[in-house]
Amino acid sequence: MSRGMLVIISGPSGVGKGTVLKEFIQDPELKLAYSVSMTTRTRRPGEVDGKNYYFVTREEFEAAKERGELLESAEFVGNYYGTPKKSVDALRDEGKNVILEIEVQGAKQVREKCPDALTIFIIPPSMEELERRIRGRHTEPEEIVQQRLTKAAKEMEHVGDYKYVVCNDDPKLAADIIRVIIKRHMEFNEEQERKAAQK
Repeated sequence: MSRGMLVIISGPSGVGKGTVLKEFIQDPELKLAYSVSMTTRTRRPGEVDGKNYYFVTREEFEAAKERGELLESAEFVGNYYGTPKKSVDALRDEGKNVILEIEVQGAKQVREKCPDALTIFIIPPSMEELERRIRGRHTEPEEIVQQRLTKAAKEMEHVGDYKYVVCNDDPKLAADIIRVIIKRHMEFNEEQERKAAQK
């Protein structure tokens, strides 16, 4: 059994990463598993430890980071978030392709540790459309909307750091493109393994 891949999905806030992921995450052919993040934020009602997040104290998080147990980590609104290396490795050893839906800074940290990661950046059809989607949520004050738009413009500057760029004009189409990318890489890796075994 071949070891699973690490698949990084990034893109600016509001681009619809979650919507696109829902379209292909259950495809059995892709052997996908979602990476569970570690966080110091308080558990919300209905959230399950080990399923939604690994909920830890600030001290536990900092100790894990110190021991090099995180593939990437970041701080948002006073809380830490990170990807535990151990659980990702365990899933990959089971032959699962692990999806990391992370920001550009986290993706940079992961690429440095796992240069073989498959990296995909999802872009909006235009920045105007991205603004329309963010405003369409009607959930945030203008100040936060502006912060998101500024952050999105900065994130778009990192598009060249990724192997593939997929436009989310239509989530189903974007998902189909990503499905093909993952399948091709799975086939390529299997072919490489076959060749290595024949030597």
